[in-house]
Amino acid sequence: REGVIFPGKQHTTWSYDRLAKRWYMHRFYPHQPDLNINNPRVRDEIHKVIGFWLELGLSGFRVDAVPFLIEQVGRHNPATRDPHDYLRDLRSFMTRRRGDAMLLAEANEPAKKLAKFFGDRGNQMHMLFNFLLNQALHLSLVRGDATPAVKTLRSLPEVPAASQWANFVKNHDEATFDKLTDKEREEIFAAFAPRKSMRLYDRGIRRRFPSMVGGDRRRMELMYSLLFSLPGTPVLFYGEEIGMGDDQRAEDRIAVRLPMQWSADDCGGFTTADEKDAPRKPLREGPFGYPRVNVRAQREDPASFLSWTGRAIRTRKEWPEFGWGAWRLLATRSREALAHVVTWDGGSAMAVHNFADRPVRATIRLPADLRGGTSWRHLFGAPADDSEPPAGPADGRLVIELPPYGYHWF
Repeated sequence: REGVIFPGKQHTTWSYDRLAKRWYMHRFYPHQPDLNINNPRVRDEIHKVIGFWLELGLSGFRVDAVPFLIEQVGRHNPATRDPHDYLRDLRSFMTRRRGDAMLLAEANEPAKKLAKFFGDRGNQMHMLFNFLLNQALHLSLVRGDATPAVKTLRSLPEVPAASQWANFVKNHDEATFDKLTDKEREEIFAAFAPRKSMRLYDRGIRRRFPSMVGGDRRRMELMYSLLFSLPGTPVLFYGEEIGMGDDQRAEDRIAVRLPMQWSADDCGGFTTADEKDAPRKPLREGPFGYPRVNVRAQREDPASFLSWTGRAIRTRKEWPEFGWGAWRLLATRSREALAHVVTWDGGSAMAVHNFADRPVRATIRLPADLRGGTSWRHLFGAPADDSEPPAGPADGRLVIELPPYGYHWF
């Protein structure tokens, strides 16, 4: 049972194949045997697969569970003395075939190990999913305290110039909180998964974020404002842009993998098949069912979450500081508030977020290079008429009033 990834569902990492008359290792389920990357034939076959899809026009690949891909079992594996050599080889082969292709990797590891997967010169994975920040943001929201998020941001290793963090709110698996302490994880479970059936593998929650917060628009906007403004590249899971929920009647991870809700038509417009014949049932009932939450209705509503998401994306693209800039955390004199500034090509942008369910005053002390008569104007968040901070005085202090779960970009 050592090394089992799916406790309660998976019983061993070794199985016997009667046809081959051999034991084989599988970090995941028995139908997912680990590949022996020390074998040159295996490497060549992986290269063929990558080359095939690049020829069809793919722009890159999501590399699942990278630490297990390069994991070495036993002491004698002469072909790979440094397991990371294989990631360098993978990157090199792909780049030769297509220079603008990228590798987005899943490496849910402690902060001190993450830099290895980018590579010293950025010659391994282009991007890593930021599991540590994802877990910290959920904990900060539960506590109404920005401290966990601040500590995690400060703990992240620097990334090479051509690399980037991939920030996310939700992915296609359970929301995992394995890097938190047992006490911290229980806090999140109590708030976002009060029923045991909502939890999975003793470490995660099989729910989408909108249903975790009961459709609370304030907390939804706060979390996705953080996604679009914090250092890194935002990654959306389908349906997040309209605030889709989950189906707790479905098994395990399938609860969050619903058919996309395009319209209020049968099956949510996902298929013309009869709903009873659909291999994966759409969610019809409840506040997140497709009659109430769907793309068609939200495209026609300027106040919808889809419209809000579109504005957030456009604002981020209009101000490239958020994507390209060097970032710094700013003191706010409030545990509830998180503020950071990004600077790129002579311009600066700032975002301030309130994790609390009450109004908060953030008193921000700007870095010396941003003090002295600098004017900050509203970009995104609360209405502009009550969110303009004053021009920075000589001591560089800005006072910003934040409503409950409020956020401002300047």
